[in-house]
Amino acid sequence: MFKNLEDLQKFSKDQLDSATASASAVTKSVQQITAEATDYSKKSLEQSSAFVEKLLGAKSLDTAVQIQTDFAKASYESFVAHATKFGELYTNLAKEAFKPVEVAVAKAQAVAK
Repeated sequence: MFKNLEDLQKFSKDQLDSATASASAVTKSVQQITAEATDYSKKSLEQSSAFVEKLLGAKSLDTAVQIQTDFAKASYESFVAHATKFGELYTNLAKEAFKPVEVAVAKAQAVAK
């Protein structure tokens, strides 16, 4: 499999580089996911606070029902948009994390042949 010690050392270095690149990609993606979650939580809290203020200012039951309906619709749309964004971020996380592994496996297969 390895003709000499240098080949083994080069293979080991390539594996370590792949692991480092993978860890770096995962860290970057997790930071993006965390930032998006923080942003979503902040916006959700702001929307909820504005909703409560509007609801407390309602003069009739019909107005209160309309305010609640609008809030529910906006909350659902916001949730779907952010869920889609989270899905994209997690998909990118998986792709980026395994890209260096794919390269390392290809190199290992080439060495094995």
